[in-house]
Amino acid sequence: MKPKQQQNQYSIPTENSASFAKRFYIYQKERFPFLGHGLLVFAFSFSAISYSRICRGVEGFVNTQTFLLGIFTTITLFLLLRIFDEFKDAADDAAYRKELPVPRGLVSLRELKIVGIVVAILQIVVNVIFFPKMLILYFVVIAYLLLMGKEFFISDWLKRNQFFYVASHMFIIPLVDIYASGLDWFLNNTSAPMGLLFFFMVSYMNGVVLEIGRKIKAPEAEAVGVLSYSYMLGTARAIYLWLAVLFVTLILSIAAAHYAGYGLTAFYFLATAFLFCAIPAFIFLQNKSKKASKAIEISSAIWTIAMYLILGGIPMIQKLLIN
Repeated sequence: MKPKQQQNQYSIPTENSASFAKRFYIYQKERFPFLGHGLLVFAFSFSAISYSRICRGVEGFVNTQTFLLGIFTTITLFLLLRIFDEFKDAADDAAYRKELPVPRGLVSLRELKIVGIVVAILQIVVNVIFFPKMLILYFVVIAYLLLMGKEFFISDWLKRNQFFYVASHMFIIPLVDIYASGLDWFLNNTSAPMGLLFFFMVSYMNGVVLEIGRKIKAPEAEAVGVLSYSYMLGTARAIYLWLAVLFVTLILSIAAAHYAGYGLTAFYFLATAFLFCAIPAFIFLQNKSKKASKAIEISSAIWTIAMYLILGGIPMIQKLLIN
């Protein structure tokens, strides 16, 4: 018998009474769109492996089975991150974001907990059967994820110090990056190439770009109890912070491209991507609309995908086509 779902003014009874499959489908569309996130994590993982192999000077790519199973692990790690956040933010969501799936009773925390356990079991089984050595890197990511779920046992302090909150949480991205790139260097019993340090720093900063970009809001979209950098810092300072982070990521990506031996063409692409993705920020300064703020969020995602493709994906595809 299905447990009774909680209700509030945002609840849709026909949705809340639907099968779990339908309710989880609606949930993922709102909180973890598998298509959009899948494409981003695919580019993320493919580029991490590609960049590692290019820096090591080895030909070809990892075998298809290893890559696809590794993609399964990386995508579902980010799904676990989403589920952990639902638990971590449950009190604030119930108080200030009642339109979200959990507060409005679309899915329960108990159901998400079961999904998380099933996902974790599948991850472990896949890694044990196909590349047990990767469990070492996998459990490093899980350990950090568990610490994040507990807010490193300093929850109140982190909430009062947003800089350290974001800085500490973004480390999960390069940690997943280490797992993804490890499908190359770690499985081949060799040291990680030094260039990956630049790649990991780019991944970290991309996470910050996405975090700030999605929390710059139009004045009419600001809500009590919902963090936004535009409210916390003011619109102009929030925009300049986002542009500064974008620029730092550009510099790190240029360093990563240089280490990998890419030519001037890569630098031109990186600079062009920077200029293109910065445009919505200046538009928002002139027109603080919801549409303009959404453009910054979309631009953050485009920038992130572009960085991964330029640094790893496209060069690897070129090499595979030539050979």
